[in-house]
Amino acid sequence: MLLGTSKFVGERINLFYQYRLDAAVELYQSQKIDYVLVTGDNSTVQYDEPTTMRNDLVQRGIPEDHIVLDYAGFRTLDSVVRANRVFGQEAFTVISQKFHNERAVYLARAHGLDAIGFNAQDVGGYGGMRVLLREQFARLAAILDVKVLNTQPKFLGEPIQIGKR
Repeated sequence: MLLGTSKFVGERINLFYQYRLDAAVELYQSQKIDYVLVTGDNSTVQYDEPTTMRNDLVQRGIPEDHIVLDYAGFRTLDSVVRANRVFGQEAFTVISQKFHNERAVYLARAHGLDAIGFNAQDVGGYGGMRVLLREQFARLAAILDVKVLNTQPKFLGEPIQIGKR
């Protein structure tokens, strides 16, 4: 499961995006994964993380029929729960940066799923520090979602079997 993010920050390529794609391609080319479930936000016509990521993965050599899109990965919790309840995955590898994988794996295990993280290269500088600060609030929200609120994904939908199309 490749966690989505925007391709650009202003006019520049988002390094979080670039490094996540690098990691997914590395795993696929080394035959560690057979399919890539690309999950992300697609809440407006102008913003579509999964399709953008799929297009770039195809350009980098991953066959389109080995990429599955989840358009309702609005939050990490949604992506993790939908990987199981919509896409039938009980065990999976989460591809993102280390800080994000830690939260995603926590959420997966809290929902009885077997997940591991594959850490894409981290991003340094101001952008990296800003995201790490935001992550502290996201971790608190994840704990509240699991321990207090029993938060469920915004959307579920019909089951889609990966590898059985």
